[in-house]
Amino acid sequence: MTAAPLPEHPDWLWRTPDPRPSYDVVIVGAGGHGLATAYYLAKVHGITNVAVLEKGWLAGGNMARNTTIIRSNYLWDESAAIYEHALKLWEVLPEELDYDFLFSQRGVLNLAHTLQDVREGTRRVNANRLNGVDAEWLDTDEVAKICPILNTSSDTRYPVLGGTYQPRAGIAKHDHVAWALARRADEMGVDLIQNCEVTGFVKDGDRVVGVETSRGRILAGRVGLAAAGHSGVLAERAGFRLPVQSHPLQALVSELHQPVHPTVVMSNHVHVYVSQAHKGELVMGAGVDAYNGYGQRGSFHVIEHQMAAAVELFPIFARAHVLRTWGGIVDVTPDASPIIGTTPVENLYVNCGWGTGGFKATPAAGWTFAHTIATGEPHPLNKPFALDRFTTGALIDEHGAAAVAH
Repeated sequence: MTAAPLPEHPDWLWRTPDPRPSYDVVIVGAGGHGLATAYYLAKVHGITNVAVLEKGWLAGGNMARNTTIIRSNYLWDESAAIYEHALKLWEVLPEELDYDFLFSQRGVLNLAHTLQDVREGTRRVNANRLNGVDAEWLDTDEVAKICPILNTSSDTRYPVLGGTYQPRAGIAKHDHVAWALARRADEMGVDLIQNCEVTGFVKDGDRVVGVETSRGRILAGRVGLAAAGHSGVLAERAGFRLPVQSHPLQALVSELHQPVHPTVVMSNHVHVYVSQAHKGELVMGAGVDAYNGYGQRGSFHVIEHQMAAAVELFPIFARAHVLRTWGGIVDVTPDASPIIGTTPVENLYVNCGWGTGGFKATPAAGWTFAHTIATGEPHPLNKPFALDRFTTGALIDEHGAAAVAH
């Protein structure tokens, strides 16, 4: 018995072209950052002879394997600036892209359980306000008003002493964001090419002039890497090393429930963060697995610990059932801040090292990376995140300063 043929790709999404022999720009990675880069190259810079290459399916990597949190309340000036730019872009993108990707500014609450948490939280709130980022310090009673289902009793192992709150923060539907960016980029002439793995680079001396792929050679004037956890692998194929390590990062969702959780709650001390998706699932996550790896799955003990933390903070969740788990591959730099800019190889640019903060940065990462590729120079927003900071010592150390991963 012959299997029925697969249905044709719906043309109301985007075209599925074969790769052309050459492009002005090739972007490696059709996740959120790669799609946003292509979109802004076309929209802002008028560069439409662009191909976005994806080894699997569009948005099949970290873009569909995250927990959708969006915020900009980072400590250091450089981080706050680029994440706040991202948040301002998030606020206009649904109308700009003509796509409701369920951007919900329900706020993000970072809990404090110790005196050191309180000191760090109040410091970050003050830094945020100086940088024009909306931020508030809440005491325990105010935390309870924001999230009534949270256990704020003094009898718990780690009592809630207060928390930081960013009202403009929230969540969005990750795969819908990718589809919205893909549709608009396609309409402007960008080729989105799936099942096309980059296996090497075509070089003329120290200059990249194209890529080798599983679908043949593609020449390019400029090449941008936006491959998240596989950035280090691609850089080595191009002849240099990136200061990144790749780790699995996993999360999980529960079965569907009635709306009970009004905001996003994050706790670094017990290390769990919880929100409720629009359909009703409880979305939960923790930190990265300690080992290096490229598997899109994590360790059971991490799930066990985050479940214990979630039930401690939210006793109402004790009888909720886990529906599924998943994992992404995060690329982490020594200072927990991204790398966006030029590389030692001429015409090759890199956007990587976002660690657990990649999704929330999507529009700003694409906006600044597009500027860098189009002009050959960094924008002031991404200039501090150059690769050479690891030799000059001008680090932007967000380890611990961001309150909790994600």
